[in-house]
Amino acid sequence: MRIRRWVAPAVVGAIVTVAYTVLAAWQWSHLVVRSWDLSIFTQLLQSYSRLQAPIVNVKGDGYNLLGDHFHPMLAVLAPPFALFPHAFTLLVIQAVCFGLSAGMFTAIATRRLGGRGVGALLGAAFGLSWGLQSAAEAQFHEIALAVPLLTGTVGALLDRRWRAAMLWAAPLVFVKEDLGLTVFAIGVLIAVLARSPRGLWLAAWGLAWFGIATLVVLPALNPDGAWAYASNADPGGLLAHPEGWFHPSKGHTLLLLLVTTAGFLLRSPLTLLLLPTLAWRFLSTNEGYWGPTWHYSAVLMPIAFGILLDGIERAHASRWMWLRTYARQGATVAITVAAMLLPQLPLAGLLVPGAWAPPQRGEAAASVLAAVPEGASVETDVGLMSYLVDDHDVYWIGNANRAPDCILIDRISGGTPREWGDVRGVARILHADVTYEVVRAEGEYELACTDPGD
Repeated sequence: MRIRRWVAPAVVGAIVTVAYTVLAAWQWSHLVVRSWDLSIFTQLLQSYSRLQAPIVNVKGDGYNLLGDHFHPMLAVLAPPFALFPHAFTLLVIQAVCFGLSAGMFTAIATRRLGGRGVGALLGAAFGLSWGLQSAAEAQFHEIALAVPLLTGTVGALLDRRWRAAMLWAAPLVFVKEDLGLTVFAIGVLIAVLARSPRGLWLAAWGLAWFGIATLVVLPALNPDGAWAYASNADPGGLLAHPEGWFHPSKGHTLLLLLVTTAGFLLRSPLTLLLLPTLAWRFLSTNEGYWGPTWHYSAVLMPIAFGILLDGIERAHASRWMWLRTYARQGATVAITVAAMLLPQLPLAGLLVPGAWAPPQRGEAAASVLAAVPEGASVETDVGLMSYLVDDHDVYWIGNANRAPDCILIDRISGGTPREWGDVRGVARILHADVTYEVVRAEGEYELACTDPGD
């Protein structure tokens, strides 16, 4: 019986892991580079796997990435990365983290609702949710480690295992600096629900590490001597322009959270745990934080689905008959919503006719990459950055870098300003005192390297 209990979680977890690995493989084979982030984290793990400080030249020559975001827990990924030192490894690791979380939630839902079938369906809904799919599409980020930790935290909170919840939550402060505020909220919630001061210790832990990270570590290691993202928050601007509270992107995110929880968002105390992440996102001047895309909502998914389970249980005990009746359909509503959203999400794109056809510029990209001299330092835009970072010292073309051995640009989707012209023009603008010769130009990819006689 004990083995049978874990069959559904294992199957759901495996399916979700495979789904996101396939998405990653499709992106990789089709030259999809969403940003410079995958290259940044690859360079970080290259350093950690060599037991070195996390120097990431993509961010800037000699840039210590612990001055950008506080994510020391990424060091735990150094051993698997050392075994498979490849940028694609990070995409697989993220897929495993999401699959593990889906398996965990399947077990939690089965235990709370008492049915393997509904538990498996809710686990699949969680694993294939909009927040996780958007994060997978955005490629690897440190929040991959937060998702299983938050899933374990929520499961323990639902079971009222307060010590276990604290143990699951405590490491979150080392995943990313803002999660210290989420840990603070978890501690406050435990103190209230347990009617015990023990949760206040966790709250103090979260708040202390948020302060240490943003006031001490990040300014100390950042080249500008400040927390790089402090200026993003502008509550005063929102007070002066209250229409900013009602931006459609913010409403879209809130609406998705409401329907994901089948409306129980309004009844569960676990909703408190959503507030820190929503607060820093909605108070930011960066509009990219407001909507449901990218990886910013991944950490909300364990909480949202925990709210669903908690709301169903609380509604079953309600004195209102209509709410008790609705509670019996709550899981069905959530599963239906998840199914209705699937066609609009990234995984559905893998099923579109022609999706697996070879990319139009695939051969050109392979040819240009093969022309990069072995061990050469390369200054590049994001177009082929992820494919260079494994075995080259890579710099982003938008920084003030030392003169590299080669410059590689993607004139279609790399992000290099069009007014800079071809790769010769880029070289003249960035390194006027160094001579570069065009080595290869195919499919709007252009590679120039230093003149051997220079």
